[in-house]
Amino acid sequence: MKKIFLSSLMLLSMALVFTACEDDRDSNPTLVQPTGFTLNNPVNTLVDLAESKGIPFAWSQPDYGGWPAAVEYQLEVSPTDNWHYTIEEDEADESGMTVADYAILPTIYSSCSGIMSAEELAKALVAICGWDETSVPEKQIVYVRATAKAPGTEKVTSTVVSLEVNPYYIELADAPIELWYLVGEGIGSADWDNGEKSVATGGLIPMYPIMGNEYDARTGQGEIQYAGFFYGGKGFKLIKVPGKWDDQWGMGDAGFVKNDGGSGNITVEADGYYLIRLNTLTDELVIEPITDPVGVYSMIGMPGNYQGWDTGANPMNAMSTNVENHDWYLMNVTYEETTLKFAADNDWAVNWGGSTFPYGVGAQDGPDIAVAAGTYNVFFNDILGTYNFVLVQ
Repeated sequence: MKKIFLSSLMLLSMALVFTACEDDRDSNPTLVQPTGFTLNNPVNTLVDLAESKGIPFAWSQPDYGGWPAAVEYQLEVSPTDNWHYTIEEDEADESGMTVADYAILPTIYSSCSGIMSAEELAKALVAICGWDETSVPEKQIVYVRATAKAPGTEKVTSTVVSLEVNPYYIELADAPIELWYLVGEGIGSADWDNGEKSVATGGLIPMYPIMGNEYDARTGQGEIQYAGFFYGGKGFKLIKVPGKWDDQWGMGDAGFVKNDGGSGNITVEADGYYLIRLNTLTDELVIEPITDPVGVYSMIGMPGNYQGWDTGANPMNAMSTNVENHDWYLMNVTYEETTLKFAADNDWAVNWGGSTFPYGVGAQDGPDIAVAAGTYNVFFNDILGTYNFVLVQ
């Protein structure tokens, strides 16, 4: 009798468990594709862009079926309330048949509100409307919509609102060149240190632009390179954003893999010097051994007319302190308009000069590098003779 009673209890417990599991399945939300959402009218409907830092906007969250989605939002603007072609699509069409009528502003938001940059809006209007210094109107109606994108769903757009702005002319400068960074064993001064402030000073070594190459004016994408000494079997990766692992190159079964956090480390078979080339526009990565002789230097100076051409007065810092170093840097260095060169071991026997700025390839006894006034982070690779003056914003 006791055994029958226990068996009954077990059957009842199992029934309750199955019922609970069924209830859990019924209550779990299912990810659905939303059809739209609402962008609220801005509080300020008349904005002087030259005097404003930003315009507040707020919007409802799209209905993903109760799913706790991690949503990324962006704002889009149009002077005509037409949404056919973006600025990027216009620039990519060499036939001239595509004409931009709206722009996707670059700022990404993670909540249901954000500040639209007045400068981003001013640049977008100049690009879409083709204004110059003399043709900017006193007032312009701007139509705005938001977009939302969650993993596993298509992008969805909001309702459209409008405001009136006083625009101004702003020079459309090319985007800075997109640089990637090496991180890993024997990279920089700290293994696998990808900290936001670790470029050159820690475990991140930047790659270099290639003189004579063209880079996408909007994105800064194109081919970049790096040359250095690597230990065989020691792993490393390439990352795009210091402090983050989201965009990276590693190794997979079929070769190099981009944007795969689960990929393996990149390794070279034997100790030696290698050239890395990465095309950020076409997503092509090539690593090849360097067979030419490579010099090793104990210091690199930056002699110039700003300091009397003294080869030892302004030494650069070595990036790698635990492996043979070929990369050098100076951070937050300010110049008036000047000329300078790079020189090795406090002597003129080995020196690099170049005819381009802010980046280029220096040659032995090359011309003085003409440096524009400004504050820069300066990077130099003594294998390639490549230099890069990155303007500090």
